[in-house]
Amino acid sequence: MTMAMHTDFETSAKDNRRAKSSRNLTKRVLDLSLTSFGILAIAPLLIGTSLAIKLTSRGPVFFRQERIGKDGKPFMMYKFRSMFIDAEERRAALLETSDRIGVCFKQKDDPRITRVGRFIRRFSIDELPQLLNVIKGDMSLVGPRPALPEEVAVYSPRALERLKATPGLTGVWQVSGRADIGFDRMVEMDIAYSRSVSLMLDLMLLALTFRAVLSGRGAY
Repeated sequence: MTMAMHTDFETSAKDNRRAKSSRNLTKRVLDLSLTSFGILAIAPLLIGTSLAIKLTSRGPVFFRQERIGKDGKPFMMYKFRSMFIDAEERRAALLETSDRIGVCFKQKDDPRITRVGRFIRRFSIDELPQLLNVIKGDMSLVGPRPALPEEVAVYSPRALERLKATPGLTGVWQVSGRADIGFDRMVEMDIAYSRSVSLMLDLMLLALTFRAVLSGRGAY
């Protein structure tokens, strides 16, 4: 490699790092500004949901679960509790009836889901506490679905590529059918997103999220 080629390579690498740093900063500013406004705007919904959960089923209002974030870093993800408190104990018995092909467990008419839980899942209200994860920096508004440790443990090398992006509250998978999308297709969607992250793409996916939530497709 000549000196000129070496210099051009270093310059290109520096430009790429600066561009990536700029995209990350823009994405973080978007996350914090929209999330702060969103929490204030939906405060009545958050309070109402909390009361409905507390008054209709035994157990805490919020559900915390370990998930795997960017570059394999674990974090605690928050959700409104939509299942009975013995849901994890009953999970193993339901694995054989999973509606999802692949490593992710998903079942329609899951008997572990409460009456209120079925409603808040239908409109993705159960996901709203993840706005706190966005504030903390564990998650972004837009990104791949946060994976469970047991899912990542059996990931193929290809699937591990989806961990290169910060997980999100919504994303390509979520606006394309959610649980109706197979695992392998979800992986390809997430990898494609991680390679083409941009402000315009995030804004487009956020806009499409509202339509996906109202349609309820794949939400169970």
